[in-house]
Amino acid sequence: MTALEKIIDDFSFLDEWEDRYRYVIELGKALPDLPEDKRTLENKVQGCASQVWLVTHVSGDPDNPILTFEGDSDAHIVRGLVAIVLATYSGKPAFEIATLDAIDIFGKIGLVEHLSSQRANGLRSMVKRIREEASIRAAA
Repeated sequence: MTALEKIIDDFSFLDEWEDRYRYVIELGKALPDLPEDKRTLENKVQGCASQVWLVTHVSGDPDNPILTFEGDSDAHIVRGLVAIVLATYSGKPAFEIATLDAIDIFGKIGLVEHLSSQRANGLRSMVKRIREEASIRAAA
């Protein structure tokens, strides 16, 4: 079971929004801290009310690179959202990432409708940035 499959499975057992909220925060707490030297303006995601950083790592075949991501936020709930986004995209080929919309997954687990508009916009900004980077790598 992948990390994302486990997250989706865990959410299926949580009926109350408060329980889901706590689980998102737990996911954020389990996310490794991003080293200070990676908390740069270049790695900062624009469009997020909280501070969010994403770092992309490229490996494998240049024609079909695998992308892995590190990320962090200064807000507990957003850090949990970052953890779900990383579980969705990290370790996949660039062409697959470019066509995969994490917003659909957030809808499937019942999170999108519970996010404030600022958090939802921030989530869309994270997803947009990852998918744009993947599109560039897939086309290279």
